[in-house]
Amino acid sequence: MELDDVKAKGAQLSPWAHMATVGADGCPDVVPVHPCWEGDVLWVMCGGTSVKARNLAANPNVALHWQVTATGDGLEVWGTATVHDDLDTKRRLWTGVFDYDLDVFAPGGPENSPDTAAAVRPQRALWLGAYGMAGTERWKAE
Repeated sequence: MELDDVKAKGAQLSPWAHMATVGADGCPDVVPVHPCWEGDVLWVMCGGTSVKARNLAANPNVALHWQVTATGDGLEVWGTATVHDDLDTKRRLWTGVFDYDLDVFAPGGPENSPDTAAAVRPQRALWLGAYGMAGTERWKAE
């Protein structure tokens, strides 16, 4: 499996995934996100003071799990994330990376929004057909 296969399989499942982070206290947290690809980077939006942003500051390791289909097909992606709050990045994300209107969540637009974005650099992925009973495929960054 190649990274393009990972992207395609995620798109077949759902626009939603659940992202797990770990805080400075060692406790995990899982939240729904709507990730969008830009090249080999997976972007998610998060508020600058959100639990996600605080957890990523403490530990950049993340795991994402796309919602499973009725037949049990699923995708997991692991990687490291960094938070970006610079105006140039936010303008780029607002105008072509995300496939939904970011103004719904941050009505101030990139210039007047406290929201930030997290870039996930995937390191490995696992595709499970029918919860793994129909096979698995793996991808790992080189």
